[in-house]
Amino acid sequence: MRYAKCIVIPDNEGLHPVDQQIADHPDIARELLHNVNLLADDTIVTLYQLSGDAAALESILTDSTMVRMYHLSEADDAIHAYIHVEAHDRLVGLLSMFREFEFIFDTPLEYTRRGGLRVTMIGDVGSFQQAIPDVPDGIRIKLLKTGTYEPNTDRLFSQLTERQQEILETAVDMGYYNVPREVTHADIGDELGCTGGTVGGHLRKIEAKLLAQIVP
Repeated sequence: MRYAKCIVIPDNEGLHPVDQQIADHPDIARELLHNVNLLADDTIVTLYQLSGDAAALESILTDSTMVRMYHLSEADDAIHAYIHVEAHDRLVGLLSMFREFEFIFDTPLEYTRRGGLRVTMIGDVGSFQQAIPDVPDGIRIKLLKTGTYEPNTDRLFSQLTERQQEILETAVDMGYYNVPREVTHADIGDELGCTGGTVGGHLRKIEAKLLAQIVP
């Protein structure tokens, strides 16, 4: 089984008007896309993980004529949003392309700092080049790497935000988890341009998130 890891990069109009409204709000951050499904009537259901102002998010979803239905839940500083949206040519075209070439996603999908969506597609990677001409206008796909798909800790790592990944990688590289510990939160903060308190807060959230999925 093979995989292709890529970044889906939309232009300023985004993948869907509702998604772009969420992206444009200064008090809401898209973190992960746990699922996205194209239904038979070309409407789309999504399951987001976001952070920020839940009231602002609810206002966007309530006011949008393109939202059929939504449900929100909040836990551990995260907002999970199930959203059913109307069809939109750009996202329908992209999801139809993935379906035509029989790709499936390794979820969750991760938003990048610049608004792209990091996607791992599983299937016939040889079809990837054939699929490129079918990518809708306004969307670019950047291939990062391909390889043999083996489910492992990448799934856990991908559930962290890009900032959390950066902090965790830096902490590991600098020896924070060595025995004895080689650096402090402040040392890591100096490397990343933030305070030791910020590093400590992020590491505690990272450890809680990962350990909760490891311990039976």
